[in-house]
Amino acid sequence: MSTPTSGGDVPIRTVDRFLAFTALGLAAAAIVCFFAVIIARPAGVTDFSEGIWPLIVLFPAIALPLAFIMIVILLIVSFVRRARANREG
Repeated sequence: MSTPTSGGDVPIRTVDRFLAFTALGLAAAAIVCFFAVIIARPAGVTDFSEGIWPLIVLFPAIALPLAFIMIVILLIVSFVRRARANREG
């Protein structure tokens, strides 16, 4: 078992909140775009190369991997910070 830290929980920094909420926002927007593409076909959209459709089609392909990378970075930063706090305490 691990020993509890003497100072309690490690405080959440602004960078951690930024990474978490940005990753959540990117993933949510990507899922909305994904469903928009699925719903657009039965709604009558036949040409996805005009207007805003290229952005809506391409956004999930960029946003989901970026959100995943941000979550991995958040986990690594959190593990390092907790390890340092346990070593000091």
